[in-house]
Amino acid sequence: MGCLGNLLWFLFGGALSGLSWGLAGCLWCLSIVGIPVGIQCFKFAGLSCFPFGKEVYYGGGVGSLLLNLIWLIVSGIPLAIESVTIGVILCLTIVGIPFGLQHFKLAKLALMPFGAEVR
Repeated sequence: MGCLGNLLWFLFGGALSGLSWGLAGCLWCLSIVGIPVGIQCFKFAGLSCFPFGKEVYYGGGVGSLLLNLIWLIVSGIPLAIESVTIGVILCLTIVGIPFGLQHFKLAKLALMPFGAEVR
């Protein structure tokens, strides 16, 4: 299911999600201070293109919390809204439920990307 799921995911929504994360990464990389944030966005762009077979583990400390608060205000809410909207649309059909659940996983990640590790 992993390979086929990732291929179908990429064709029917993953490319759009990956482009959104990539655009956010490019915008963050415009300033020197935002480069670490942009690099994290590029990591999650790869995850959002091919999410099946990968898990996200959350951790981190005070530094992650502060970065997550800044991220949430600047970029997190639009990415989360995009993922939730696409996830709800996909969950309207039985076939789209696994893809919708992956979008909900990405929505949570869009709200708290720092301190998260993808395995």
